[in-house]
Parts: sequence; C-alpha cells; structure tokens
Amino acid sequence: MKYDFANIEPKWQKKWEDAKVYAAHDNSDKKKFYGLVEFPYPSGQGLHVGHPRPYTAMDIVCRKKRMDGYNVLFPMGFDAFGLPTENYAIKNHIHPAKVTHDNIQNFTSQLKMLGFGFDWDRVIDTTDPKYYKWTQWIFLQLYKHGLAYKATMPVNWCTSCKCVLANEEVVDGVCERCGAPVIRKEKSQWMLKITEYAQRLIDDLDEVDFIERVKTQQRNWIGRSTGAEVTFHSTNGDPIVVFTTRPDTLFGATYMVLAPEHALVAEWKEKGLLKNVEDVEAYQRAAAAKSDLERAELNKEKTGVKLDGVAGINPVNGKEIPIFISDYVLSTYGTGAIMAVPAHDDRDWAFAKKFGCEIIEVVSGGEDVQKAAFTAKDETGIMVNSDFLNGLTVKDAIPAITKWLEEKGIGEAKVNYKLRDWVFSRQRYWGEPIPMVWCDKCGWEPLPEDQLPLLLPDVDSYEPTDDGESPLSKMTDWVNTTCPKCGGPARRETDTMPQWAGSSWYYLRYMDPHNDKALASKEALDYWSPVDWYNGGMEHTTLHLLYSRFWHKFLYDIGVVPTKEPYQKRTSHGMILGEGGEKMSKSRGNVVNPNDIVAQYGADTLRLYIMFIGDFEQAAVWSDNAVKGCKRFLDKVWNLAESCKDDENQSEANAASLHKCIKKVADDIEGMKFNTAIAAMMSLVNEFGQNGCTKGDMKALITMLSPFAPHIAEELWEMLGYGALDFVCQQPWPEYDESKTVASVLNLVVQVNGKVRANIQVPADADNDAIVAAAQADEKVQKFTQGMNLVKSIVVPGRLVNLIVKP
Repeated sequence: MKYDFANIEPKWQKKWEDAKVYAAHDNSDKKKFYGLVEFPYPSGQGLHVGHPRPYTAMDIVCRKKRMDGYNVLFPMGFDAFGLPTENYAIKNHIHPAKVTHDNIQNFTSQLKMLGFGFDWDRVIDTTDPKYYKWTQWIFLQLYKHGLAYKATMPVNWCTSCKCVLANEEVVDGVCERCGAPVIRKEKSQWMLKITEYAQRLIDDLDEVDFIERVKTQQRNWIGRSTGAEVTFHSTNGDPIVVFTTRPDTLFGATYMVLAPEHALVAEWKEKGLLKNVEDVEAYQRAAAAKSDLERAELNKEKTGVKLDGVAGINPVNGKEIPIFISDYVLSTYGTGAIMAVPAHDDRDWAFAKKFGCEIIEVVSGGEDVQKAAFTAKDETGIMVNSDFLNGLTVKDAIPAITKWLEEKGIGEAKVNYKLRDWVFSRQRYWGEPIPMVWCDKCGWEPLPEDQLPLLLPDVDSYEPTDDGESPLSKMTDWVNTTCPKCGGPARRETDTMPQWAGSSWYYLRYMDPHNDKALASKEALDYWSPVDWYNGGMEHTTLHLLYSRFWHKFLYDIGVVPTKEPYQKRTSHGMILGEGGEKMSKSRGNVVNPNDIVAQYGADTLRLYIMFIGDFEQAAVWSDNAVKGCKRFLDKVWNLAESCKDDENQSEANAASLHKCIKKVADDIEGMKFNTAIAAMMSLVNEFGQNGCTKGDMKALITMLSPFAPHIAEELWEMLGYGALDFVCQQPWPEYDESKTVASVLNLVVQVNGKVRANIQVPADADNDAIVAAAQADEKVQKFTQGMNLVKSIVVPGRLVNLIVKP
C-alpha cells in the first residue's frame, strides 16, 4: 500500500468528528486539564503557516493529557469584532457580519484540515449577540462598581481610519494599519480603571507559572515606582503637583516642565498671563502630531518652550524657577508635571544645557556634574547643597525629606504606576454597543440587565463620520430612547467597545458556551477554573494578558469566578519567518499558505515540520526544502509498519532505544521541546530499520507519534489490527521500564596527565576503582603509563577518567 495522505486525513477527521472524540465532559470524575490557545482574528487572508505553530503545540500537549487519563478542554473560537473587518467591509461594500461569517468558515475549514483536536461544540464568536450580551454585562458591573467612567483626554487619532488608536498602533507617527498620519486630539472616552488593580496585578504574578520573560514584561508595563508627591506653586499662586522618585534632590530642582496639554497652560493663556502665546500654541500643535511613544523616546533631541509670564516656586527653598512645556512630559503619566534636577538626571541635564538652566549638584559626585548623576543613583551618595539634608546618605535623606514634606503639608509618600487607565471607546461601527444612555436630567444611566444584549443595528453606511463620531450616531431611531431611571427622553451611547473587550474573558465562555442565564454556570467555573496552560504570542503578553487578568480579578471580587488568576501557566512561542528570515506578510509576498503544503505533503507533514523547525520559544525560518525531510520520515514509518514482524511483543534489540524514546518524548512534550521529541522518534525509526521491528515495537511508536501526526497514526493503528481498541488517540501513553532507559555500558574518555589517550567501555554501575583499573588495563593507555607511578586519578561520572602519573 502507498501512504495516501490525501485520502487518509479527511477519513479520520470525519471519524473523529462523528465520534466526538475531542469533546470535553462537564460532569466527569476524571482530573481536568484546560489547554488554551489565543483565538484568532478571522482575516480574509486565512491562516498562514505561522498560525498553526501554537495550535499544533497545544494540540500535542492536550492529546498527551488525554492519553494520561485527563478530561481535556481544548476549545477554539474567533475574536471577530474589530477594525480590519470594518475597513474591508467599507472598501468592498459588504456588511461586516457577512465578511466575518465567510472568514470564520474559511478559518474553520483550515483548522479542521490540520486535524486539531478542538471541541467544536464549544466554538465561540465574539460578534454573536449571545456572546456579547455577557461582554456588555461585565461592562455594566464595572460601571456599577465605579470602575468605568467617562473622561476627556488626548488620544491618538488616525486621519484616515478616523478612529482612536492605542499607542502601540502608532508607528513613526503613522497608523500601523493604513499608514496615514496620526494626530493628537481631545476626545470624550469611556475609561476602565485598571490602575485600581495595579499592585495586585504585580503581586499575584508570584502565584502563577508564567515564563520569566512574560512576568518581566507585565511588571515593566505596570511600572511601579515609589517616591513622593510634592506641591509646588506658580508665581500666580496655582498649585502644581509633581511626583518624584527622588524627593531627596528637591534642593537641586532648578526648573519645571509641564506637558504641552496640561490644564494650567490653557488656564494661564485664558487669563492672559502668558506673553509668548503664539510660541506656546505652535509647540502645542507640534506635540499633538506625535504619539506618546515618540514623545517618550529617551534618545531624541529635547525641545520645549519657556513660559514667559509665569514661573514656579521651589517649596523647599522658596526660589523662583522657570517653567517650560516640553513634549517629553505626558499628561497621561503621573501628574503631567515634573521637577527637573539637571545635575542628577541625564535627560534633565541635556535639557538644561540647551536652555541655559541652572545646574546645582546636591549629591556629592566630584566636579563633573555628569558623574554626579551616577552618584545620585547610589544610596551611599552624600547630600550637599541641601540645607538640613547635608551630610546624610541618599538612603537616609529620602525618608527625612518625605517626613519634612508631610509635616509642612506640601507632600506625602506615594506609589506611582506607569500603567494608565484603559481607553475603552472606539468611534466605529463593528464592535459591541456600550449599554449606556445619556439623559440630560439623570446623566449617564446603565441599560437594565434584562434588556441585554443591546443589539448592533444594521446601518446603510459603515463609514466613520467626518466629526469623528461613530456611524451609529447617524442612526437616530436607534440612538433616541428613554431614560431607564426617569423615563424621559435619552440618547444611547454611540461609541463601541474595543476589540480587547471580547478577548478579555473568552476563556470563561468556553467552559459553558451555551448558557443563556449566566456567562458560565458556577458548576462549570468551579470544575474548569483556572486555565491550566495558556499559550500565545509574546506580542500579547502585555495588553491582552493584563486586561484579561484585570477583568478576571474584578469578576473574582464580585463573586463570579472562583480563582484570583485566570491562567495558571502561560508560555509563548516564536514566530515562523519567511525564507530569508523576514516576517511573513502579504506585501512581501513570502506568506506560505498551509493549504498548499497540505495538498503537496499532507497535514501530518506540516504539523511535524512546524514543530521540528526549531526551539518552540524562538523564531524559526521556513524552508520549503526542509519540509520534505518530515515527509520522508513519515514514509519510513509507513514502510516499517508494512514490513514489521507479526509479533505483539517488543523486541529485545530495540528495548533500550524504545524505552528511552518513550520517556524522552513524554518529558519533551511537557517541556515544549517538540523538536527534540521528534528527533528522538526519527532516531528510533532508524534503529527499527537497522534492527528490524515487531508489531509490539510499532504499537508503541505509533502511540507516541499520534499527538504529532494523528492521521497517519490512526491509519497504521487500524492497519495493524488494533482498530477494535478504539482510536489510537484514546489509548494510554505507552509505559516504559526505567531500568531499560539507563545504558548498560558507558563509553568513557581516558586522559593521561590531561591528554586524551584512549576510549574505554565500562559497566554502567562500575565504581571509580573499577573504572581506573579498566583505564590502566587498556593497551593504548599503558604506552603512556608504563614505568610511571599513579599519583592521582580523577573520574568525571559518565564522561572521562584522568590518570595523573609521574616517574
């Protein structure tokens, strides 16, 4: 027979689906395992070969867990709201719902083509009203607990997409998606108060099994810093609050910097206090055209405008100091105002040099003030030019000045976070409607929960409006409603939720996807929580992971979920790059379509190759030529199965190699070392080819291979006559004998006075005396030891023996 993958693979996919082999069972006495992959955005291009890498990895893990006796939940769904679909719909005059439906169908057929063991009865789609009803419900709970609010703030505005962008969506001043210029503008936005959870989001990382680089990214994004909040005043009497991590350097504060959009700047302009209004306004316009990331770039040239007509007053010495506006200060970080200590901060020093500001050393560091900047970071630095702090170390000066500020009523100890509240509004159509109404009498009122879901209405045009409002704002019949509180006329919120909303809780819906009365039943949540293992891209280990953990902690606080954290374990994979090492993209023309690979070599070959391509956590480069090697391996397995001896026993000749392989593949799956697991099976197949093999040998090999190449494994299982035992994917993982995984003999290098002279074989359980004796007995060694005295012997277990000899 020929290995006919084109017929074998659809055959087994249908059999698995008909038998619901991969269905998770809610009422089970088995141990549970919940394996999760990030659900995809169903784009029109469909999958490329980079997408199946994490899916295949977790599929292998979940298949192995089933073999180990677990009740496994391995679900799939679609994160289907969002801007790409809406833009495609606008361009091609097709309703976004139709685009989404067609894309999901295409993705589903591709995923099934690859033989993934998903529970297809639990599929979710974030655009389904039965799903987003509960996204809206969670928003209402956040609002009722004071964690959702409306605020006017500067946002990144794409001049083409006509919508708000996150900082990460702005690259070099243009929209990451369409390339159009991005400007800053004031916009009234719904915000979620994620900052309330900042410390818990840091602390609880100690309780989960996330790879260290993921934890580091989370901590860095939250950005906890300790210091003091200090109140300066302007010469006009207005208080200016700053946060500083180094209150000990207050006597060295020689100027202040405000964000260009700071409220006081507008107030001073309005009062006519600023004499250089034109310069100030020109600078404000220039700053508005930059993203926060551009403005915060450390290495860029410092720019700014000194405010003419208003100055600041240093609260510790009463000195008048200039106030500047500069775009490196952000209104969304801290208080939007800083005190500048140029003698001890490289950025402040560069600014002071450019604008001629005074530089006062307050931490002893010698004559060179740039050297003093480094001394200031050392807690043993000594305070100078600082009045009552003089002579104290930095370590002692910080609590001393903080206490003094508190006694004077002009400052207090403070913890600050780089994390900002979550901007939750989008002025677009294709998103979840925000279930709030505005009443001129009552203000913002939540929609009653029994009126959820608030359905997204059909619209004639999905084009964003010229005034920046959502297309929904034109739908007067939908917008105009009655106030839930007073019954008077009211207007619905026309902003929609961001794509992040549906992906922040989807893992919970998988536990109970058809529940109309709750986002999931208590029984399902208690049984399946938390997710045991979540794998996704490193690009999602900040925002998505942070948002999801925030929502989960909130749901835990209000008694909806039983665990503090959503995911017990989080791992991340490297991308598959196109040939030449560049990221796959349609514009580069280097996208590899999995359909083409499956048509040419089969799904099992593709699955094997994307796992064999390299270390799972690292990026790997696709090679059309290397794919063929995995196909040749499967051909070898097929040929061995056809020619193996009709003996149910495992052969003695293969025992050691087989049992080592069983142990290694099991360990490597748990460690996500899929490439070395496959290499071990390839080596075993070579040995089977050399030694011959039995049905018993093949039975163990096929069972091991099943998680990696499930279709060929099922076909060979049936071909060898094991079909009556059900599917191979339902068999227990083959057992191994620990004693057979240990080599019976060891190959050791023999050195004489540190130089290699021979190789010897000794029993694996030989003691050091026996090893030395065997080394001395070797003929090659004797040439260098004859007539010499053995002074010392050094045995490195399993590697070498070194004989130190002298005349």
